[in-house]
Amino acid sequence: MGSGHNGLVAACHLARAGLSVEVVESDPVLGGAVSTVERWPGVRVDRGSSAHVIIRHSGIVEELELDRFGLRYVDCDPWGFAPAPVPGDAGPDGRPLVFSVDLDATCASIAAACGDADAAAYRRFVEVWGPRSAAVVQAFGDRPSPARLVRHLWPIGSRRPRTPGGEIAVDFLGSGDALLDRWFGSERLKAALAWFGAQSGPPMSEPGTAAMVGWVALLHDVPPGHPVGGSGGLTQALAARLAADGGRVTLGDGAARLLVEGPDGERRVTGVQTTSGRRVTAPVVVAACHVLATRDLAGDDAPPALADADPPLGNGFGLVLRCQTDALPAYPGAGDEALQGLQLLCTDRAQLARAHGDFLAGEVPREPVPLAMSFSASDPTLAPAGQHVVTIWGQWYPYALADGADWDALAEPAARQLIAAVDRYAPGFADSVQRLYVQTPLRLEQELSLLRGNVMHVEMSLASMFGFRPTPALSGHRVPGLAGLYLTGASTHPGGGVSGNSGRTAARVVLADRRPAARVRAEVGRRLRARRR
Repeated sequence: MGSGHNGLVAACHLARAGLSVEVVESDPVLGGAVSTVERWPGVRVDRGSSAHVIIRHSGIVEELELDRFGLRYVDCDPWGFAPAPVPGDAGPDGRPLVFSVDLDATCASIAAACGDADAAAYRRFVEVWGPRSAAVVQAFGDRPSPARLVRHLWPIGSRRPRTPGGEIAVDFLGSGDALLDRWFGSERLKAALAWFGAQSGPPMSEPGTAAMVGWVALLHDVPPGHPVGGSGGLTQALAARLAADGGRVTLGDGAARLLVEGPDGERRVTGVQTTSGRRVTAPVVVAACHVLATRDLAGDDAPPALADADPPLGNGFGLVLRCQTDALPAYPGAGDEALQGLQLLCTDRAQLARAHGDFLAGEVPREPVPLAMSFSASDPTLAPAGQHVVTIWGQWYPYALADGADWDALAEPAARQLIAAVDRYAPGFADSVQRLYVQTPLRLEQELSLLRGNVMHVEMSLASMFGFRPTPALSGHRVPGLAGLYLTGASTHPGGGVSGNSGRTAARVVLADRRPAARVRAEVGRRLRARRR
């Protein structure tokens, strides 16, 4: 249920194992939040994600041979850019920061902008956090049981006697801000890395966010990528892979309710009924939608673990602007290297703190912090000659506003404010905007079924990760009390972002449960329960 990238990854793995698979999707557009549409004539615009980071480290693209099915990534290299402070700001003017795959080039940029000490510290940071982040990648690709987490993370310390386990625990459980303060002196460098880390949602002042900063160490091996033709190139390739293995996708006719049979205590799914009334019978249903949408589809048949699920959804996440422009952003002192990846338009962590403080108060940020992406600079298929697509992400915009204001009325002024924030670093950008599509938190909910506008489904704080996601009872991808129903998607481990890990893990759990030995154990358990009754 659902054609987001995790649902399609699960479907592909199940079809490759010889199962008959159908994906049902209510949206006429394939891919959920990993999709691209022709927003204006000849202009292809992403609806959700644009830069793909985690999936490029997961091995899924290679396992499914998605290059054979049309997927082509343009490497974001340099993968990050942070501008020099605007003249007149507090602090000295300087050079921009450019984060390249080439570590030497990155350190040279840091040395020129922040000094030799921070450049040397960054090189050491990548050396230390590279293995740590690689271990997190492995943990993301596995089920989140305590034993499995220990197996993935413990070797980090055991292989490095100079790094005691206590220090690693402090780093992983500590905040991103504290980690940055221990390693670096330049506020500009710390602000750029903090803004990168905050893309998962929580501010870097929260416990457990250090690993979100540490992820940058991996980008010097494999950078973020943008599929040629738009983010939907990934889900289009997954659908083609599924079709090659005999599976199919049905768009515009999603699940309306789960079909359930069996006596109390032995209830199991038998398929779904779609919005058109079609009944699709199946012994296994993988719900790749929001966990609360799955609860609604189960209705009165939802077992306690699902019926009582109350994961933290938060109060929105961000606001997205999709701009058609007649020019690319032009940052003083920078050339094309600024336009290849993530334009981290932040020079002081105080900017992030103020924006998050307004968010907590239920207010639109008075000083929004933008992240800009302009992939038409390297992918001419996105717009006609002389035109460009620029995406601007503004984080920490509340879904429900404290004063009860209407997002439909706020959309345009909030968008203009965010455009002005980009224009501050790239003078003239505001004048280049020809057309504008605004995705407020409310529009994200309406368009992509992202409840309360949370692009991660469930908060990405420490208390909602690993074995707590979406709840402890549902963290194993199975739904206790309703046999045959499995969960995948951003609601489950390892959370939001484009990774595909959840889909692959869910498929592995399904296949393990269908092995003969597993079926025998389930039958023995059923008979023992019946005997006790």
